[in-house]
Amino acid sequence: MTAKILLLPLLLLFAGNGLAEQTLNRIVASVNNDVVLDSELNNRSAMVISQLQAQQAELPPRAALQKQVLDRLILENLQLQLAERNGIRVDDETLNNNMRKLAKQNDMSLSEFREALEQDGSDYVAFREQFRNQITINQIRQQMVDNQVEVTEQEVDHLLATAASFNDQNREYHLAHILVSTPEAASPEQIKEARKRADDMLVRLKDGADFEQMAIAESDGQQALNGGDLGWRKTGQLPSFFSDVVGQLQIGQISDPIRSPSGFHIVKIMDIRGDQRHMIKQTHARHILLHPDTLVSEQEIKTRMAQLRERIAQGEDFAVLARAHSQDPGSGSQGGDLGWVTPGQMVPEFEQAMDELAIGEISQPVQSRFGLHLIQVQGRREQDETDDYRRTRARESIRQRKTDEQLEIWLRRLRDEAYVEYHLDE
Repeated sequence: MTAKILLLPLLLLFAGNGLAEQTLNRIVASVNNDVVLDSELNNRSAMVISQLQAQQAELPPRAALQKQVLDRLILENLQLQLAERNGIRVDDETLNNNMRKLAKQNDMSLSEFREALEQDGSDYVAFREQFRNQITINQIRQQMVDNQVEVTEQEVDHLLATAASFNDQNREYHLAHILVSTPEAASPEQIKEARKRADDMLVRLKDGADFEQMAIAESDGQQALNGGDLGWRKTGQLPSFFSDVVGQLQIGQISDPIRSPSGFHIVKIMDIRGDQRHMIKQTHARHILLHPDTLVSEQEIKTRMAQLRERIAQGEDFAVLARAHSQDPGSGSQGGDLGWVTPGQMVPEFEQAMDELAIGEISQPVQSRFGLHLIQVQGRREQDETDDYRRTRARESIRQRKTDEQLEIWLRRLRDEAYVEYHLDE
């Protein structure tokens, strides 16, 4: 039975059936000095249809789906052109490293991953180049959008205060979204036309039209081919222009069209949930670190560690020996004291050995990239890190929301400033 590959969501943008035969490979769109070919459109459309069928989503009319897919291919083409002009190149070593990571996420080696792709009917060489394009687009977006986004402490304070005033700091929303876009410098006629289109969509939705299918067929948003699904968003991640509206909606409700610089948005609340207080298990630990160098061999270090462990077992003070022998510049002078350690703070080998110790117990020598450790656990506790956790999440939420907003504006500007001509009907 063929292994099922669980690809990253963004990979859907680039996956295609490399074995599809094309009797005619005509041009379906001109994009500045480049083109989109019929084979690209057909391969991508086939992949999107397969993905939607796997999700048991109702397919929109083929013409509407093809237009959505073609618009996505055009936008990708524009981003790749800009990346080339900015000197962004993904070399084979970087590509191979990312391919290994993708294979690992699917619990496979790279060779197993290649075999699974080929068994599913995909061309591995073509897949590599499509994945290279994905990495390239991620890099140009990071350069043009992500790196330009800043989050201030005042913004974090304001979000936390606002969330608290609405008793909403623990709430998350699962959202779906339809966008009717407008050009950056839209005329009154263009705005009026977009509003009319959004109002018409809302009427059809209230009459029972399927939100997901309408998003796939008609939304101008980046998540259109995913049925407009924005996933789970905390309050701070909500675009600022509809955060107040979302807070007033119940599960299943749909908003009226919301105006923003990008156009008109229709939002549906798929689900709402609240998180619990963030409790973490901490360990109070101390250690003695020794590492080999040009004068002291690894075997000598092991012998010295065994001797130190025996001296502690015979009753000598751990802290005194740590001050005298430990080569950790941070904790040695403190008697080896590491304070309260949070999960993920230490290297995996150290943390695993520490977690297996009883309070007061001394470990066997533990090897890590830093050398050999003797570890003693002095205490354990559950610590309420909710405030710090909320602050971190608030900062991440604001950054994600600002990045999403800026990405939408940047992509719209990129598209508006490009020469694009469709040839679908030719």
